[in-house]
Amino acid sequence: MKILSWNVNGLRACYNKGAFTSFLEHVNPDILFLQETKLQPDQVPPELDNPNGYYTEWNSAEKKGYSSVALFSKVKPLQVFKEIGVEKFDREGRVIGIETDDFIAFGVYFPNGQMSEERLAYKLEFYDVFFNYCNKIADHYKKPLFISGDYNTAHKEIDLARPKENETVSGFLPIEREWLDKLIDQYGYQDTFRKFNTNKDEYSWWSYRARARDRNVGWRIDYVFSNEDSTSLLKDAFILQDIKGSDHCPVGIELHA
Repeated sequence: MKILSWNVNGLRACYNKGAFTSFLEHVNPDILFLQETKLQPDQVPPELDNPNGYYTEWNSAEKKGYSSVALFSKVKPLQVFKEIGVEKFDREGRVIGIETDDFIAFGVYFPNGQMSEERLAYKLEFYDVFFNYCNKIADHYKKPLFISGDYNTAHKEIDLARPKENETVSGFLPIEREWLDKLIDQYGYQDTFRKFNTNKDEYSWWSYRARARDRNVGWRIDYVFSNEDSTSLLKDAFILQDIKGSDHCPVGIELHA
């Protein structure tokens, strides 16, 4: 089983380019989480609502053309999660999750902290609230937990092409990187990509400026983290750098059958 996550940075644009349909056909994920669909429910193209054997769910921001996430699943969910219980976060359409017989998985669009000090504080508060919510989910359901999505933070120097130049830029600030340390050291999660790819300097996002993707001047800010209960299920983790259609590329994991 493959679980993938992709920030499409506008699903209609990605779909109209043909990139999204081609991706579904050729990569054929079992569960797919999308971030930044930027769609309201009435804007979803009919062809993308339950297409080709997929069950779909959408979580839209109140603000049009902003944020918003989606779930495509070949596995019919036992239930779908869309709220973490804090209105200022829930109204931005950042979270969608699925419970299956064997695990719970989330796709999350974590806030970007570059706009202002206030948004940086908002981002850090979201991390705290969301992972406390996840701990409650794990305690209640007693199932392996996978948290995928655009985390908007590069963790280590290996996770971006130019670490020294970005030490004072949100997305690589010490306070943001320390949160990912906390996620591993205190919350007990693992970075699945690093479990299988210790030294690979692969990226999942490239700026549209200065031909950054052509030159592979990128950042790894899209992850799949998992809790300790998930370890026996994990078979592989990967980044699909060749998939175009967005400034991000898909990331994912493969589970044992």
